[in-house]
Amino acid sequence: MSVPARAYLSIGEVLTKLRGDFPDITISKIRFLESEGLIEPQRTPSGYRKFTAADLDRLRYVLLLQRDQYLPLRVIKENLEALDRGLDPAPAGGVASPRPTLTTVDNSASPESFGASSDLRLSREELLKASGLVDDQLVELESYGFIALRGRHYDADALSVAKAVAEMAGFGIEARHLRSFKSAADREIGLIEQVITPINRQKSSDSKARAEEVQKQIASLSIRLHAGLVRAGLNRPRQ
Repeated sequence: MSVPARAYLSIGEVLTKLRGDFPDITISKIRFLESEGLIEPQRTPSGYRKFTAADLDRLRYVLLLQRDQYLPLRVIKENLEALDRGLDPAPAGGVASPRPTLTTVDNSASPESFGASSDLRLSREELLKASGLVDDQLVELESYGFIALRGRHYDADALSVAKAVAEMAGFGIEARHLRSFKSAADREIGLIEQVITPINRQKSSDSKARAEEVQKQIASLSIRLHAGLVRAGLNRPRQ
């Protein structure tokens, strides 16, 4: 999404906004932080830096950690990298921990949850530690198609699946026992795609938004139907 022209700040305007809290800030310091990879402002065609509100907040974060917690740039950079991947950074003043404190993963079946996106990006080690799985279990889940990398990381959906499987493993249920869940989910996805494909083919300006809304609604209903059927089966009088 493009940002309106005046949503950008020049380096001089950034300096003015920061000087109230950081009197010693200079243009040279801002350029140095950029050279260290802590901020990445965009450039105009003529080469001038243009900063967004997010860039300004990032600068404030860096300067606060330097001033109040005396953290080295290496640790601050690790904290920023964790934030960029949807994780909480290491405790203030400490060394970055290999075990992330994860943001909440929404496991609800509301329509809104199917449209929610997450910036969470986990390494393999982080996924194992956050979910409670061991590597052999993850290898098995990947072989059955339960979990897959998204680029170079695992996302919030992978974490949700991994945590559910890890908890079910406590009851002696293994990934191989859950393949019917994957098959059922694939069939539900196919059914939803059959419904929304004709909507996506429409030429109206709102067809994409309409398709996304229908997709969320049917996905939510499918989870409710599944839960209802399982509940009804378990509550059926035993002979």
